[in-house]
Amino acid sequence: LSITPDRSKEFSKHPEITSELDNIPFYFLDSHSPWQRGTNENTNGLIREYIAKGIDIDNITEEQIEHYVYKLNTRPRKRFDWKTPTELFNDKVLHLI
Repeated sequence: LSITPDRSKEFSKHPEITSELDNIPFYFLDSHSPWQRGTNENTNGLIREYIAKGIDIDNITEEQIEHYVYKLNTRPRKRFDWKTPTELFNDKVLHLI
């Protein structure tokens, strides 16, 4: 329903992105306040279990990325009452059918 990016320069054209995405709003939080983006920061930490900081991501294959995505999406999360993101997604999709 919204996008909450970090405050880096790649989002300087957010008005154009918002327009392209049917006016999905962008919310920029306070500088140097990572706790305001808890889920994002937690996910960054989980990604770091697979890709160490400083690693050139250009050398990571598509197959490796797909493996990391699979691992992250099938990992139970406390915030989801120990369900996985895949389970929650499937529950939502099944309710739409």
